[in-house]
Amino acid sequence: MARPLPRPGEADGRRRRDLARMRLLATGLLVLMSLVFVATRLAPPRWLWTQYLAAFAEAGMVGALADWFAVTALFRRPLGLPIPHTAIIPRNKARIGAALGDFIAGNFLTPRVLDQRLRELDPAGRAAAWLADPATARALAEQIAGFVPEIARSGEELGAFVGDVARRIAAAVPAAPMAARILGLIWGGAAAQRLLDRGTVLLGEYLRERREVVREKVSQNSWRWLPKWVDRILADKITAGLVRAVEEMADPDHPWRIELKAAVEAFIHRLATDPETIARGEALKTRFLHDPAFLAHVRGVWLELEARLNADPQGAARLTRDAVERALVAIGRWLMADALARERLNGFARVAVRRTIAPRREAIGAFVAEVVAGWDAAAVVEKLELQVGKDLQYIRINGTLVGGLAGLIIFTLARLLS
Repeated sequence: MARPLPRPGEADGRRRRDLARMRLLATGLLVLMSLVFVATRLAPPRWLWTQYLAAFAEAGMVGALADWFAVTALFRRPLGLPIPHTAIIPRNKARIGAALGDFIAGNFLTPRVLDQRLRELDPAGRAAAWLADPATARALAEQIAGFVPEIARSGEELGAFVGDVARRIAAAVPAAPMAARILGLIWGGAAAQRLLDRGTVLLGEYLRERREVVREKVSQNSWRWLPKWVDRILADKITAGLVRAVEEMADPDHPWRIELKAAVEAFIHRLATDPETIARGEALKTRFLHDPAFLAHVRGVWLELEARLNADPQGAARLTRDAVERALVAIGRWLMADALARERLNGFARVAVRRTIAPRREAIGAFVAEVVAGWDAAAVVEKLELQVGKDLQYIRINGTLVGGLAGLIIFTLARLLS
């Protein structure tokens, strides 16, 4: 059974009015040409100029009728007559749907086109700007917080469901390679390097503030016969050396920083590729997921959360909304400030699209063809006519005027040649 198209909206109503107005104009021009032709035939023979006007009107009528027939034959049978090769669109609906599906699959869903389009769209940048807008973040947070009362009413069932899903996902995802991806994303971003810089600064300040502690430790572990003023000198030199060494680590090209970078990257590589490390990660994950203490702790946390939600669902919803809003804005601002993170996310999006959509483009094209073939023929005709019918009426108008001018020129040349 044919499925109806979606109900027309305000845009379809506007297109329907425009089509009716242009159709009336084209038909009115045909009527005008007919009236002029009749009037010129009734004019006195001595009015020679009426012959030229009659030639214009006659050719205009022919052009108007021919283009009316051509335009009408696209969508329906002219005057309902079973003329061959008319009602082209409804008779070829399935073929049009198949051609449309092939066109979409071959021109819009190829890996090259999808990759290029995603590069132009910059989805991570758009998402960052969208999330960084407080109004957008608040609206999204309100939608998320709206689920809080539902969670409170179905806490036990939802907890069991979420726990089962989480365990299945955790069991299916290799622990070590996933940890390698997460650690690589964190370590490769600018935030990790800024955190390391900040750590060196804080460590230097900590050593300066603990100068007396260092003196005391040096004094306790030095020889008893050594004067105290010598202990202080040694402690001060040790502290100054440590502070200087820590401050030098602020330089990205410092040997210790280079060694740390190499060690972290080697560890990430082992997590992702070393079979022994991957096996140890899986064993640790399995032991962790089946640890009774861990499961009891998770259940206790969920029960406490459920009790808090049931005690004050509206208050919990407000807290959730505020927390989610702050988190979304923070994520958006972080992405806007970190170009490398945006590029990584855009890269992940391109890979995901290439792996999910591009291999299935033929199935998507077949789905489009199936949907179009299942539409009601009359609804398809109406939808297409609303989209292009206004322009097609211009063809009728142009055909009338161009036909009239062509007829006038031909008549004039014939008179001159005779």
